[in-house]
Amino acid sequence: MTMDFHQLVASRKSVRGYDPSRPLPMEVLTRILDAGRLAPSAKNLQPWKFLIVRSPGMLDTVRPCYGREWFRQAPVILIVKGDRNAAWVRDSDSWNSLETDLAIAMDHIVLAAQSEGVATCWISAFDPVLLQKVLNLTPDEEVFALTPLGYASPDAETRPKSRKPFDEVVEFL
Repeated sequence: MTMDFHQLVASRKSVRGYDPSRPLPMEVLTRILDAGRLAPSAKNLQPWKFLIVRSPGMLDTVRPCYGREWFRQAPVILIVKGDRNAAWVRDSDSWNSLETDLAIAMDHIVLAAQSEGVATCWISAFDPVLLQKVLNLTPDEEVFALTPLGYASPDAETRPKSRKPFDEVVEFL
């Protein structure tokens, strides 16, 4: 599926329903992940790691971190984690770029998935303590977000995309 960038951004929605019978081909998954790898980051430090959960045992271990039934349907769960100590820190006020860097990488990933016809749903409402434990993360590693990756089921729930009007969010100075 090829579309221009504006069409891609306008068509992307959070999908809540996956077809567990349709596996995600490795070449498609690789292209999606490569989009995240190519994302910009402050000072090009790339303080991220993309964890791909797709084995049945590991899926069973990770799925309890988010209790929605549709989440259990996806054949792949992508977890974006980062290391706060590996991110750029602004000298003037010690602001850390980790969340910004990881958000850019995650956005590249969900848009790449959309371009491949692969459904996503950006999730931040997960149980971080459970993930910290089951993923054996160090105290410096933080899970930023996760998303199921898979093909939408025919009855997948999506919500209409509603955005504020252009003039309400853009100000020309």
